[in-house]
Amino acid sequence: MKSKRILSDYYDLYVNGGMSKKELEGKIFQYLLGNPERYKLFEGSQDRWSDFLSWLYFRFSRAVELYRDLGSSFDAYISGIVHKAAKEYRCREADQKLTEYVCWQARAEEMTLYESEPDYPEARKSRPIPKGINPRQLLFLLLKSYYSATDEMVKEVAALNGLKSEDVRKMIDGLRNMRSGKETEIRELQDRIYLQHYRCLAYQERMNNSQAGTDYHERMQERFERARKRFFAMKKRLAGIRTAASNRMIAKVMGVPLGTVDSGLASIKNRLASFNEEPPDD
Repeated sequence: MKSKRILSDYYDLYVNGGMSKKELEGKIFQYLLGNPERYKLFEGSQDRWSDFLSWLYFRFSRAVELYRDLGSSFDAYISGIVHKAAKEYRCREADQKLTEYVCWQARAEEMTLYESEPDYPEARKSRPIPKGINPRQLLFLLLKSYYSATDEMVKEVAALNGLKSEDVRKMIDGLRNMRSGKETEIRELQDRIYLQHYRCLAYQERMNNSQAGTDYHERMQERFERARKRFFAMKKRLAGIRTAASNRMIAKVMGVPLGTVDSGLASIKNRLASFNEEPPDD
C-alpha cells in the first residue's frame, strides 16, 4: 500500500542525513507537480499549476527551516502552505489581469483621443486668406501659436513670406528655447495626468469587481472619487497654462520692433471668426 505520508518520509530521510536540503526541496516540488488532484486547485489546469509551483518553489527552503513537529505531519504542513499561497497567487493573477486591462483601456482611450481625423478631399475646399490679412501677419499668427504648428503650416506660411521652411523653424526653435521651462512644465503635467487617468481606471475597475457594501468596495469608491477629482483639477490646470508665445518673444526671434507685432496681431484679431467659418457651398 502506498504511503499517504510521502513528504513526511522524505523529511525524515532529510533529518536523518539521508538527503540534502536541496534534494528535499526538489522532491517536494516533483511530488506536488505530479499530484495536482490532491490539492484541487486552479480547476485542473496543469499549466497554471506548474506556473504556481514555479512561483512557490523558492519558499520551500524557508518552509523546511520553519517546520516543527507539533502534531501535524510534514505533508499537512506543506498542504497548508500550498493552499495559503494559492490564495495570494490568485490575487496576484487577478491584479495582473486588472493592470493589463487598465493599461490597454487607457492606451486605447489615448489613441482615440489623438487619432487623426480622416481626410475627406471633397470637404477640403480652398479657403482664401481674408482680405486685410497679409502674409507677414500670418507669420505673426503662426509664431503666436507655435506650440501646435504643423510642418504643413510652416511650409505654407514660409512660402507666402518668401522664406525657407528652415528659417521659420529656427524662429519656432527660438521660441521653444525661450519657453523651455514652461514647455517642461506642460510635458510633466501631461505625464502626471496620464498616470492619474490610469489610477482612476484602476480604482473604478476594482470597485466594479467588488461586492457593494463591503469595506473594500467602499475604500475603492472613496479612492476613485478622490482620484477623479484630482484628475479633473490637473486637466483644468493644464488648460490654464499659456501655450502661446508672447508678442515680445515673437518680435525678438523675428528681429522686428514689438509695436510691429502688436499692431499686426491686433489687425487680424477681429477677422479670426470669419477665417474659421465654413466656405460657402458651390
